[in-house]
Amino acid sequence: MNGGSITMMGTVTRREFSWTLAAGLGAASWNGASAQGNARRQKIGHTGITWGFAPKDAEQAIKDVASLGYYGYESFGNVLESWEATGGLNVLLDAQHLPLRSAYCPLNLTDTTKRTDEVAKLVRWAKLIKKCGGSVAVLGPNSVPRATYDFAAHKTDIVAALNDMGKALDGTGVIGALHQHTGTCIESRDETYAVMEAVDTRYVKFGPDVGQLQKGGSDPVKVVKDFQSVVHHVHLKDFDGGPDFLGYCPLGRGKVNVPAIVDLLETSGHDVMIMVELDPSEGRPMAIAPVETARISKQYLQTLGYTFR
Repeated sequence: MNGGSITMMGTVTRREFSWTLAAGLGAASWNGASAQGNARRQKIGHTGITWGFAPKDAEQAIKDVASLGYYGYESFGNVLESWEATGGLNVLLDAQHLPLRSAYCPLNLTDTTKRTDEVAKLVRWAKLIKKCGGSVAVLGPNSVPRATYDFAAHKTDIVAALNDMGKALDGTGVIGALHQHTGTCIESRDETYAVMEAVDTRYVKFGPDVGQLQKGGSDPVKVVKDFQSVVHHVHLKDFDGGPDFLGYCPLGRGKVNVPAIVDLLETSGHDVMIMVELDPSEGRPMAIAPVETARISKQYLQTLGYTFR
């Protein structure tokens, strides 16, 4: 078996052993800090993407996330819509006593001819998010050919689209939080700042993905700090540039300064459920099982003072 992963049955390799050992050492080192009473305010949830994108993947994801004691779950707008035909995703969530926090909603922000339909789709998804007890629609920008993409030519349309979407959500009980994303129309640090400094933040909030910021060469701590007042959501993942998980890794195993980021979120005036995330390792059947990556991230967050259900 190749190094750097484990089978779904749990055979441990050098990479996974080092991950688990580090998490255990961190937990031991936290004992003294815990005795000093460093309480954490924000709760920890987990996204479903680690288990896959298909609606059928949600069932196992919800069971695993609940079994590990995470406080909330993030799905996708299209997954909520798919499950609605058989009673709704809330049936699975309620069975595991796991609340929905958010849903990732991919939207076209650059094509003005599609805006009316995209706004209507978002409102439709928001109703399903609310039905399942959630409160955040993660606004995912559309993919673009980055090699030829001209952000300046699209900025005005992107900002207008986000403002229209945010205003359409007003009064639904669901807020829209922009999630910058690699390979999309809002990827780089400059694009993220340009958009967030231009949108109407009464209606459009920020939901950064700190792992993607790190992967793209930005300092995620600075980005979170600069927009702390409008950060209402966050995808917390780590990046080590390895062969699995698109270069990402469980928390505490990579380059992201996770302690500094969660410290900033702790001082936020908002209820920011911190959503742990790790992209699936497509085409690598020997990669560590999703439930185990979620367990490693949980153990690491416990070393930072977080508790679980």
